[in-house]
Amino acid sequence: MRIGEIAGLVGVTTRAVRHYHQVGLLPEPERRANGYRQYTVRDAVLLARVRRLTELGLGLDEVKDVLAEDAGRGLAEVLAELDADLARQEAEIRERRRRLAALLAEPGGPGPVSPGLAALLARAPASDSPAAALDREHLALLDATGHGGERLYAVLGPLAEDPAVLALYARLDALAGADPDDPRIGPLAEDLVAAVPEEVFEAVRAAGADAPPTAEPAGFREALLAEFAPAQAEVVRRVMTAFMERGRTP
Repeated sequence: MRIGEIAGLVGVTTRAVRHYHQVGLLPEPERRANGYRQYTVRDAVLLARVRRLTELGLGLDEVKDVLAEDAGRGLAEVLAELDADLARQEAEIRERRRRLAALLAEPGGPGPVSPGLAALLARAPASDSPAAALDREHLALLDATGHGGERLYAVLGPLAEDPAVLALYARLDALAGADPDDPRIGPLAEDLVAAVPEEVFEAVRAAGADAPPTAEPAGFREALLAEFAPAQAEVVRRVMTAFMERGRTP
């Protein structure tokens, strides 16, 4: 048989047959005087077995192990390993689908965030406050960059449910058209700092210790402040400064 004939018989492409030769999976047969390879029935049997094993999901290195006559692993061992790997993949897919189902159940919800942050946001009362929406986006950013964490979300839970927080958001929204020297800025910044319990700072410090060792992007603080109107940005700047000072305090 020529290469096209054996490929057609087994149900693979001639390109696949040549690739199996190149990687040493299928011995290359002797050539005739005219230069064409001459395949035997034994070659077809071996090629058919290769096709069957690859269809089961084995990689070519694993197929080599199965086909090896001496030091290779047995077929049962390789298939058991493949089955265990598929079981792990199934469990991961089920978990991902569970998370997707939770997100789909909340139209207009927080998007692809961790289960911990999704649960936290679900505890917060509905609000059309622009400042609250920005806060949710910032939490999603912390979550995506590994600076969040279950402990942080747990201690933020009572704060998210506190009706007084909505009043603080409303005061911040009210500064959207104010001047950066508005007299309401100082008292609001102080009230925002006072509203955050010490447990949150402890959780933030713990999350920072566990976070990936990536440096904060240059200009991140300025980019964050640029999302607010001038008077609002001044409030946020004062709050961030107070939080940094408070975070350094043991």
